[in-house]
Amino acid sequence: MLDFVFWAPVLVSGALAGSSSGLLSVLVVGARIPFLGICVAHAALAGAVFGALAGLEGQSLLLPAMAAAVATAVALGLADPRKIRMDTNVVLGLLFSLTMGLAFLGFGLFAVFGRSDNDVRSLLWGSLAYCRWADVVLMAIASVSLLAFVMLFGKEMRAIIFSRQDALAAGIHATAVWTGFLVLAAILVTVNFQTVGGLMIYSLITNPAAAAFQLVRGMGRAAVVATLLGGVSGLGGFLIAAATDMPAGAVIVILSSLLVAAAILLRRIRESR
Repeated sequence: MLDFVFWAPVLVSGALAGSSSGLLSVLVVGARIPFLGICVAHAALAGAVFGALAGLEGQSLLLPAMAAAVATAVALGLADPRKIRMDTNVVLGLLFSLTMGLAFLGFGLFAVFGRSDNDVRSLLWGSLAYCRWADVVLMAIASVSLLAFVMLFGKEMRAIIFSRQDALAAGIHATAVWTGFLVLAAILVTVNFQTVGGLMIYSLITNPAAAAFQLVRGMGRAAVVATLLGGVSGLGGFLIAAATDMPAGAVIVILSSLLVAAAILLRRIRESR
């Protein structure tokens, strides 16, 4: 009974992180911005680093991490490719290099100020086994918010992904919808940090969609399949890690990659018949 009470929030966290990241991945891959995850993750890491330098510890680091991630998302959302004459992926690269530089600068300052960087380093690799019900609540709120956004603005997002200019011409508030999506993505990535870690969250917002688009056509169907595959990656990866005494984050990433390979193989088998 005690074991179940201890592991229940961990299992729910793994499933939530995987399924919500899977849903997010369809929009990220559809918009051709797979670099978004690693950019936002480094922004959140930079925020956590400077939060730790300011004296924050443990769960309190979530606040500066989320603030930095959301600020980066807003900057990306407001950057109009036409006006700045830069592709969205170029802007992502610039923001990534800036946030990565800030994160590593902060790590270098820990020794200068004589502070421990243990809490921040744990964000790099994740620690799903330490998730508790308070973490589950945050992840559930972020997941439901993303689901509600997809249900309310799914058509607008498809139009923006197809052509931002055409979406504007059709009367869609493209900048507001796009920025809202990026902010939700930043929040989701940040609250999922402790499941697989900042360096590996990238895989969970690309692999489920990559596998789903091999199996089905259309964003609607792909969203359902990617959500399921993400949940399988998160929950299944943790169970395998627990049974083999291996790092959960790494196993989750490897499992999600194997699912992509399996999806490609299945598609090729179907096409050869």
